[in-house]
Amino acid sequence: MNPVRNLFGLGICGVVLVGLLACSFADAAVTAPVVKPVAASTAATAASSATVTAATAAIASAQPLTSIAAAVADSRREATNRLRDQYRHPAQTLAFFDVTPESKLAEIYPSGGWYAEILAPLLKAKGAYYAVLPWIDPNNKNARVEGQKRFAAMLAADPVRFDAVRTTSLTPPDHVAITPPGTADHVLTFRNVHNWLADDSADAMFSAFYTALAPGGILGVVEHRARPGTTLEVMKRSGYVTEAEVVALAKKAGFDFVARSDINANPKDTTDHPEGVWTLPPSYALGDKDRAKYQAIGESDRMTLKFVKPR
Repeated sequence: MNPVRNLFGLGICGVVLVGLLACSFADAAVTAPVVKPVAASTAATAASSATVTAATAAIASAQPLTSIAAAVADSRREATNRLRDQYRHPAQTLAFFDVTPESKLAEIYPSGGWYAEILAPLLKAKGAYYAVLPWIDPNNKNARVEGQKRFAAMLAADPVRFDAVRTTSLTPPDHVAITPPGTADHVLTFRNVHNWLADDSADAMFSAFYTALAPGGILGVVEHRARPGTTLEVMKRSGYVTEAEVVALAKKAGFDFVARSDINANPKDTTDHPEGVWTLPPSYALGDKDRAKYQAIGESDRMTLKFVKPR
């Protein structure tokens, strides 16, 4: 017996109706019946329709996502996150990195969970998603502690999407085992390399990625792109990194360079802003000053680079 039709019948059969009851069922939603109920039954009919709609949504939400496109289109994603798709191109980016629903994937420093909302449901049924967080003393009261608490709260609030997420820690030199060694198909990092340059941990981070990946595994890097020839000092200060710097870091760790893409390029970004990359959205480091100007530029110009661990 169809559980949704049965639920609908239980809600309606007890209501006295005038006229004919017409019901229409779609693949993923239940529409309200076209009826003219007596006045006394209006509230009961509305309540029954709401119950049916909620039940149908719950059944649909439990279904595994079977493609990147479905994960990106998932209506459960935060509305503010979906607005960033125009700059971050998640479907094209993940396809470029050869991600599939069967991938065993580690995302390095997922921050507020922008990509976690896409990757965790995508990989839940057949793959594995590791959210790799900075290791910090939980007794410290700093921004990273609070950020991790928010990330943990996001996971706990929606077990249907996030109960299979595996969290690990990465902060060299003592915390570097992000997955069982040599088992990951993908390690991905989005807009983080500038931070590792700033705290001189970049070499150790890329080494940890190499250790985690299986032979033939893919390292995918998206990073704010500096103009060629930008000095290391300016990279650290501005948040923009040259492609040459990222390629050198990966090769030093043992990776082979595979390909680059301009999926996340932004030719409007001149990269010479007063507060570096944080001048642009979504940070708007200058507040309301010249906000319209920076909004028109959009998010930063970004490199998208793919590396492989040799077999």
